[in-house]
Amino acid sequence: MLHFARWKMLAILVTCLAGLLFALPNFVSKETLASWPSFLPKRQMALGLDLRGGAHLLLGMDTEELKSDWLKTMREDTRRTLLELNKTRPDKISFNPATVSGGAVQVKINDAKDVDAALKELRKLIQPLGSAVFGGSGNDIEVTTGAEPGVIVLKPTEAGLQARVASAISAAIETINRRINNLGTAEATVVRQGRDRVLIQYPGLQDTKALKDLIGQTAKLTFHAVHPQTSAEEARRTRVPNGFKIYKSDRAEEVDYLLQEAPIVTGEELVDAQPGFDQRTNEAIISFRFNQSGARKFGKFTSDHVGAPFAIVLDDKVLSAPVIREPILGGSGQISGSFTVDSANTLAIQLRSGALPAKLTIVEERTVGPSLGADSIEAGTRAGLIGAVATIVMTIIAYGTFGLYAVIGLVVNGLLIIALMSAVGSTLTLPGIAGLVLTIGMAVDANVLIFERIREELRAGKSAIAAIDAGFTRAIVTIADSQLTTLVAAFIMFWLGSGPIRGFAVTLTIGIFTSVFTAVTVTRLLIALWLKNARAKSSKIEVPI
Repeated sequence: MLHFARWKMLAILVTCLAGLLFALPNFVSKETLASWPSFLPKRQMALGLDLRGGAHLLLGMDTEELKSDWLKTMREDTRRTLLELNKTRPDKISFNPATVSGGAVQVKINDAKDVDAALKELRKLIQPLGSAVFGGSGNDIEVTTGAEPGVIVLKPTEAGLQARVASAISAAIETINRRINNLGTAEATVVRQGRDRVLIQYPGLQDTKALKDLIGQTAKLTFHAVHPQTSAEEARRTRVPNGFKIYKSDRAEEVDYLLQEAPIVTGEELVDAQPGFDQRTNEAIISFRFNQSGARKFGKFTSDHVGAPFAIVLDDKVLSAPVIREPILGGSGQISGSFTVDSANTLAIQLRSGALPAKLTIVEERTVGPSLGADSIEAGTRAGLIGAVATIVMTIIAYGTFGLYAVIGLVVNGLLIIALMSAVGSTLTLPGIAGLVLTIGMAVDANVLIFERIREELRAGKSAIAAIDAGFTRAIVTIADSQLTTLVAAFIMFWLGSGPIRGFAVTLTIGIFTSVFTAVTVTRLLIALWLKNARAKSSKIEVPI
């Protein structure tokens, strides 16, 4: 246990030096780092909102828009289901177009004898909520007969709507995370708050305009067929044809468009979107590419409608309505409009990261200044220094020379924690500082267990070498058991917690591994070297503990 091969000693030394090298950038200014050679690590720990200041945004989701979109989807599913049913029946079911009314979808079956068959088929649209593991919690929609003869009503349940909102919030969080990461940072915290709200904390950001522009737009991209005969003005004077809708143009000077409401292809089938420039006009554009399914649908539509226009719609506004000159079979194309370089880049990021399920509005906005963070850092640093000095003094008083070796191990432990947090890009928060101080105390506990075990073995009459060897060998089991228990708690905090709680869990987890490493390798190596030196000087060894 006390013998170290040369390669092991070299590995421990390299690890300690690497820890020092990666931790060092945190103790110098950014100006000093800029002058360092390029091959040296320069990454510093990112500071959280509570230490650095930054932007705090609370967003609320428009649940009415979410419900409206769901009802439109249900209406289209109802029409498609009945049409598919007619393909399998010799006697076709006659029905009026499905409509959305009173928070439900209604469809009138013209012949009373066909109602049961249609009802049975439409009930296949019902999806159970919950899971097989935790049990079901009802259905997402109800399909019943209406008050009028022949009418079938499809209505979302309250549980279904809540599940829809929860799913939409989760999707919105993922989308916002992707958008913010594309902006060039991984420091922001995006978490759910309450039933239908999203909290964003962005450290270091004082001007929130760019952030609001990036996340404020739904970025729901769709491609629609233009009505071949009727214009939007004619539809307003007479009536809008069933299945069509009037869309406004993105440009104020252009006319509106009468488009088929059901899209040909949606932005969900995009696999890439990049800003660029049109080689002919040199204007800013966005190049896009569909997945296999989207490319197939887009290729079929453009093949069948050569010479006809189609519209590219973003958030219910028509960006452009080009005429199809030839079939577009490659699954790629470009979007042109009144784009600047910046707006094209922002929209490309939004399209790549996916559309938000519904519009998000700012409920609360505030900018947190760095003064509170400076006070917190100063107080945390002061507390950490006082605790460290007290720990060092008490450890040396209690264990003498071995206590000094334990202190060296504590210093290495602290450097390794800082180095690992810097290397993985972990954000340091105020609870993270608490986790850092706590892990230093836990590292002392490991050394106390080892040294007290050595004392017990010496009292039992064992020699110095046997006592030291037994102290490390037998104490490791107790150390591993206690640290494993703490590690499980840290994993649970990281899994169920958010924001600062996760920061504490990350720091604690890293500290557990580094404290075990320093206690059973660094401190043991120092004691083994002392023992080797003591044996060379005298045959009788006095353990300074």
